[in-house]
Amino acid sequence: MTNKPFIIGIAGGSGSGKTFFLNCFLHHFKHDEVTLVSQDDYYIPAGDMTQEENKLYNFDLPSTIDDGQFLHDIKQLVKGDVVYKKEYNFNNPLAVVKILEIKPAPIIIVEGLFILHFKEIAQTLDHRIFVEADEEIALQRRIKRDGMERGYPEEDVRYKWENHVVPAYKEFLLPYKNECNKLVINNSNMPDDIIRITEEISEELKAKYFRRTEE
Repeated sequence: MTNKPFIIGIAGGSGSGKTFFLNCFLHHFKHDEVTLVSQDDYYIPAGDMTQEENKLYNFDLPSTIDDGQFLHDIKQLVKGDVVYKKEYNFNNPLAVVKILEIKPAPIIIVEGLFILHFKEIAQTLDHRIFVEADEEIALQRRIKRDGMERGYPEEDVRYKWENHVVPAYKEFLLPYKNECNKLVINNSNMPDDIIRITEEISEELKAKYFRRTEE
């Protein structure tokens, strides 16, 4: 790779719709144009937790992330090396462990809650996108997700929201909002709205990036 990859950081709090935004955003690039590095795959294993312990453990802290390995793998991709990484299974001992093959590409997307808080990771980013939603909308999305995907009762979800999620968002993500290049307000649950926004952003970035590499 003769040109340094263009690194896009996408950050957003729980329930902001960041995952859907990200999937739509990726859809606007060719497979060999872009690669994704997700913070979720760098959680430090918390041991063989039971489901009940998982509900109480605070995953919304920077200390739960192996940011050193996260940064190392980003640098490897920048060098043009392939990265192999175990997929995080949210401490589910029954989950089948998958090995992720992350290939280098002209555009690298780094996503996660703390990517702007980790200074060395933030310094690698060429463009920063901040996805946010109103708190009540984000909470309802979290309740729906944790109920459907993880079987958590609404009471448990609300406890973690008030005691873990919101404090972490305000301390470790919100302070960096004004440092971002693009703010996306995602209060709509209409897919067409996000598809349109991601198309506009991706076309703008591709035009800038490919113009730069051709000069």
